[in-house]
Amino acid sequence: MKFLDQAKIYIRAGNGGAGSVSFRREKFIPNGGPDGGDGGRGGDVWIEAVEGLNTLIDYRYQQHFKAQTGHHGQGRQMHGGKGEDVVLKVPVGTQVLDDDKETVLLDMDTVGMRERLLRGGNGGWGNVHFKGPVNQAPRHANPGQEGGERWIWLRLKLIADIGLAGLPNAGKSTFLAAASAARPKIADYPFTTLTPNLGVVDLSPSERFVIADIPGLIEGASEGAGLGTRFLGHVERSASLIHLIDGTQDDVVGAYHTIRRELDAYGEGLEDKVELVALNKIDALSPQLRAEKTAELATVLGKEPFLVSGVSGEGVPELLRAAWAEVRRTRGEIEIEDDGEYSPPTTEDWTP
Repeated sequence: MKFLDQAKIYIRAGNGGAGSVSFRREKFIPNGGPDGGDGGRGGDVWIEAVEGLNTLIDYRYQQHFKAQTGHHGQGRQMHGGKGEDVVLKVPVGTQVLDDDKETVLLDMDTVGMRERLLRGGNGGWGNVHFKGPVNQAPRHANPGQEGGERWIWLRLKLIADIGLAGLPNAGKSTFLAAASAARPKIADYPFTTLTPNLGVVDLSPSERFVIADIPGLIEGASEGAGLGTRFLGHVERSASLIHLIDGTQDDVVGAYHTIRRELDAYGEGLEDKVELVALNKIDALSPQLRAEKTAELATVLGKEPFLVSGVSGEGVPELLRAAWAEVRRTRGEIEIEDDGEYSPPTTEDWTP
């Protein structure tokens, strides 16, 4: 299934059904009078966030959605039925934007959330509503009201607890494969990842969170270079970021500053998120190079980075434990010390 995170669609609510002009024509009833029924209301357009979806690909092949017109009224005061609604089913995390692609109308961030986008038009009155002492045989009825219509944008921002950031070829996909059951494409060339990938990390039956791998950023991404910052929206909702740095490159500090500049330029709160910096691919480094590059990053960060290897798995559990602590802090379950250090829970901390 292809990944699509933006789609422009046209929606239209159903028109109301027309009222009926009818008169009673029954044997032995000389003065039957009007008996035209009302038209039914047009169908509404709804949007619903459902589980099991992680792409907007369904809206790539169908862009027009129209609710049914209400049924017309009939004689003998038979009122028309309501038109069928249209329900747009979207992944959790989908935002509904106006045609200007900037004004956010809805944020579908909860499973089962259901909102009405457009209301169908009211049905017209039949001629029975217009009878009176002066006009005892009205020969007109109201048409149904027209339903609303508009163009909207759907923009998906994946719901993930932790986001992965880094330059191309920093080993993000390899780390995701080592930390979860996800199987993203892995290769030895830049921009292997072209679309975001999600993985579920299971530390224990009660310790589970979602991690998102986005395509790598390069210098100038905020201005459209490379894949730009289009996919950074998928980590806006994350509790914190894991910043992976390729330990085999010469300038690890420069790589760190490059990503930081792009996150600051993008904004949207990413620059303020807690960042867990990890020196990746340490399996390819000698003990001396490990110490040198760790010291370089520690000078910039003010503390030592995590040392991990997605290939050998070294250091991965410790980094995931620290990430899980940040997720719990965001959920309000625990508090992290001011120095940012995380200490694993002990048996004294456990409660049934």
